[in-house]
Amino acid sequence: MASMDQAPQRSSLPDWSWLPKEVLESIGKCLASGHDAASFRSACSPWRAAVPFATFGPLLLLPFDPDSDSVSFYCVFEEKAFSLTLPDVRGKVPCGSSCGWLALMDEAACVTLLNPFTGARVELPPADEHVAAATSSERRVSKVHGRWLLHSGNGYGKAIKLEDMREVFFHEIVLSAPPEAGRECVAMAVLASSTEVAFCRVGVDTAWTLLDTKLECSVASIVRCQEKFLAIDVTGGISIFSKAAADATPTATPLPSLSPPAGLCHRSYLQSNGELHIVGAMVSTFHDTQQFTYSSMVYKCSLLDRAPEWSRVKDVGDLTLFVSKYFSGSFSGTSVSKYQKNSIYISEPLYGDPYDLAHRLEIVDIAAGTSQVKPFHEKLQGSEALGGISKHEEKSQTDQQLPM
Repeated sequence: MASMDQAPQRSSLPDWSWLPKEVLESIGKCLASGHDAASFRSACSPWRAAVPFATFGPLLLLPFDPDSDSVSFYCVFEEKAFSLTLPDVRGKVPCGSSCGWLALMDEAACVTLLNPFTGARVELPPADEHVAAATSSERRVSKVHGRWLLHSGNGYGKAIKLEDMREVFFHEIVLSAPPEAGRECVAMAVLASSTEVAFCRVGVDTAWTLLDTKLECSVASIVRCQEKFLAIDVTGGISIFSKAAADATPTATPLPSLSPPAGLCHRSYLQSNGELHIVGAMVSTFHDTQQFTYSSMVYKCSLLDRAPEWSRVKDVGDLTLFVSKYFSGSFSGTSVSKYQKNSIYISEPLYGDPYDLAHRLEIVDIAAGTSQVKPFHEKLQGSEALGGISKHEEKSQTDQQLPM
């Protein structure tokens, strides 16, 4: 019998993070939904590695209220939304989704990278006067007492509202790899109405460096392909960034011979299996009725070819392409039984109707060129959905890619 002066021994809680990988994978196969997978993966790194989101397809972050810390994700696989509490989103607007991380910007043009399922966060350098000048060639922007002001013709400055920050500073931020400890990561940003882009080495640089894309028109998007960043302007012109040495400043090389397919409108770009893909709409107009029809098409090119050119794609095998305004990726359609392989899932308002802002999910059969449309969030309006995690992004978390 224990003496009275001895404290009773408390049973310690088991450390579930050290469960064998085979056991974790077996549990993962029993998870019924993307919501369950998100909760499982948020526990720790071993649990996260045991259950890739590719099993459930991409999760979309739906537009959220910056005055709230509640966000909703839409699981296309389950055709339903679920909510998470993320205090870090309050007072911020999204300006990109890359490698499974969200880029969030506040009214001071400070950017935070956030992993919504682990809570991990990384700060990027804030915008400075050089970035402001690059994004506003026809208007003057200044910073007074920590607030950015947009000056009109009479010289008076008006505070830039939070919802307008993306149209003045960082329009989209793309990462070379997840910003995890001990891993080199580069962020490159599309600047509003600019032929320049900004880049920084995450966790190393204290300011953004401006790069000349050598493109004639404003940059519309950035794609990471073949371990290089591509800057693509509003006309479809492309520049490839590379550097001669590890510590050198990246330089751009335009591809003047690579023009977008003639007549292809509403273009979105993504990389899949190491090749650059373009998704767009071919439009047929009927002048007598003032109506039009369109069909979504896919083209691809290999940047490694001596003279790269676009070729029409009618079969992407078991892949499913997923496209929205702020996120594009691909994953294996055979890994999720509900997804249609050799298809495009387009998550945004319907093409050609500027007054219809309701979100739609358009599923395009690439081989047949036909599509079906269904609303996936009847009351949701505003900015397009932002991508969560797909097979493409999971891959970028495991491959040892070097930036630039």
